[in-house]
Amino acid sequence: MGILSWLVFIPVAGMVLVMVLPKDNKWLIRWTAVIVSAIPMVLSIWLTWDYFFNYSGSAAMAYTEGPYEWIPSLNIQYFLGVDGISVPLLILTGLLSTISLIASFGIQERVKEYFAFFLLLEAGMMGVFVALDFFLFYVFWEIMLVPMYFLIGVWGGPRKEYAAIKFFLYTLFGSIFMLVAILILYFTVEPHTLNMLELIEKGSMLPYTLQMVCFIFFFIAFAIKVPVWPFHTWLPDAHVEAPTAVSVILAGVLLKMGTYAMLRISWPMFPDALRALSFWIALLGAIGIIYGALVSMAQKDLKKLVAYSSVSHMGY
Repeated sequence: MGILSWLVFIPVAGMVLVMVLPKDNKWLIRWTAVIVSAIPMVLSIWLTWDYFFNYSGSAAMAYTEGPYEWIPSLNIQYFLGVDGISVPLLILTGLLSTISLIASFGIQERVKEYFAFFLLLEAGMMGVFVALDFFLFYVFWEIMLVPMYFLIGVWGGPRKEYAAIKFFLYTLFGSIFMLVAILILYFTVEPHTLNMLELIEKGSMLPYTLQMVCFIFFFIAFAIKVPVWPFHTWLPDAHVEAPTAVSVILAGVLLKMGTYAMLRISWPMFPDALRALSFWIALLGAIGIIYGALVSMAQKDLKKLVAYSSVSHMGY
C-alpha cells in the first residue's frame, strides 16, 4: 500500500479504533483521534516537501498507485495520484483536520461519535484529492456528506437540523448532476472507462453538444460545493450552526473541493465548452466577489461574516 492509500485509510482505521474505545474515557478518545489524524498530516508534509523538490517541474502525476483492476466487468479501477494541484490541498486537509480535532476537545456530548465522524470526514476529503477514477472520486465525494450532516445536525447550534438538511439536499442535488455526467462519459467513450486521465484525453474529442451538456452538469455540482453565486444559500446556515471546528473544515477544505474538481475535471476534459462559457463563469465569479464582500460588511455574527467572505474569496 502506497503513501496515498495511507492518507485515506489511516483515518478510516482511526474511526474504527475510536468506535471500540470505552465511551466514558473521553480523553482517550480525543487523543486517539488527534494522534491518528496527525499521521496523515505528517505524511502530507513529507509528500509536499518531496514533491516540490523532485517533481515540481513536471506536469505528470506523481506517486501514482495503480491503475489496479477493481471491478473488471465495469472497468472500474483503483487509481490514485497527485500533482501540483492536489499536493497543497492534501497538506491543507491534514493540517486543518488535526487542528480542528484539538479544537474539538470542548465537545462533551457523544464524544465518541463526534470524533469518529470527524475522522471519516477526513478520509473522504483526502480521497477526493487523490482519486483518479470517477467511481472512487464519486464515492469519496458522497462519503463526506454523511459525517458533515451529522456533525452539523447533532452538535450544531439552535437551527442545526434545518442547516444540516439544507446542506445535505443542496449537495445531493449537485451530486445527481455529476452522476449523470459521469454515466454519459462512461457510455459514450469506447472502450468504457472511468479513468479520469483517459477521459481527459478523449473528452476534447467528444461532440460539442455532449461536451456542453457534461460541462454544465459538472459545473452545477461543483458550483454548489464552491459555492458560486447563486448556489451559495446553504453556506451561511451551515457555517453559523456548525460547531466551530466543523466551520473551520467547511471554509478551509470543503469549499476548495469544488474549485479543485473544476481544475481537475471540467477545465481539461471539456476545453471547447469552457471556451464558450468562460465569460459567464467569470461573470458569476465577479458577482460572487462583490456580493459576498458587500453582504460580509453588514454582518454582526462572526461565523456568518466568514461564510459570506468565503463566497467572496472563492469567486476569485
